Amino acid sequence: MLKRARELPSLDLLKGFEAAARNLSFTKAAAELFVTQSAISRQVQTLEGQLGVALFRRHHRELRLTEEGQTFYKTTGEVLRLLRDVTGRLGARPAGMLTVTTTVSFAGLWLVPRLNDFRRLHPGIDMRLAATNEIQDLEREGIDLAIRYCTPKAAGRGATHLFGELVFPVCSKSVLAGRKLKSPQDLSDHVLLHYDDPERRYPWLSWDVWFELTQTQGVKPAGTLRFSHYDQLMQAAIEGQGIALGRSRFVNKWVKLGKLILPFGKRYMSSPADSRAYFIVPARGAMRPEVAEFSRWLLQQARAEDSDAALAARAPDVRPASDGPK
Repeated sequence: MLKRARELPSLDLLKGFEAAARNLSFTKAAAELFVTQSAISRQVQTLEGQLGVALFRRHHRELRLTEEGQTFYKTTGEVLRLLRDVTGRLGARPAGMLTVTTTVSFAGLWLVPRLNDFRRLHPGIDMRLAATNEIQDLEREGIDLAIRYCTPKAAGRGATHLFGELVFPVCSKSVLAGRKLKSPQDLSDHVLLHYDDPERRYPWLSWDVWFELTQTQGVKPAGTLRFSHYDQLMQAAIEGQGIALGRSRFVNKWVKLGKLILPFGKRYMSSPADSRAYFIVPARGAMRPEVAEFSRWLLQQARAEDSDAALAARAPDVRPASDGPK
């Protein structure tokens, strides 16, 4: 229960409830807000607990609003609409501003290092990068283009496939300390670095999934370290704190620099079907020339990287000096 009458539920709870009430479906609301069905269910349960009333009647394959839910939905919908209108007016962009959103890790590890090239080619385009791990409503938030890792279904119609990625163990030379890793089973007695993903948005970055794909059982690590952001996990790997699952699009530069190695060489690389990046352009940005130029540039960057990866794949699989210091 809310302790004081003046207290209000959080905006996230209101947005989740409004989407569920409008669609009369937790599943559709989750797809709209790019979260999981269980996340919407938890938000509604939390809101019901704070208000002290039931907002939905849950039947088999059917969701209905209670009388209290109907009343709360009408007010919530109107309040959110007013907030979006006011936010849109206050946050009106300067003419020509290009607004792009993507995850914190993708922004820091892939996009930002390449932006100088885009600026060189298009010096007249001003750009705002909104890096966040929260999936945003593009139309409502005034976003021109989003880059997202997701399944084809979640990307939706009109999304453009950018690239996929390979996932494989990486570590610094110091971690091996003279020991060789011949098979995934040899990961026992090593510290494994984990990416925390409570919503299971990126299951292919889980060690459990990688072990399943490589048909590995019974690995007992010496310890685990967990990180909420992938760039932090990679920094820990570079510093020799354990072995991580590397994402080919993000770690190739560190492998080339010798800061990270592939302890198994090119073996045991997995390419899960849902580890794909898409970029999405909402209707409001589809006609803007700045968006078209950035979209073309993105595809050029991806194709150039694909060509480099194809050349590397044909090179002999000579294991780097990854078996520890000489």
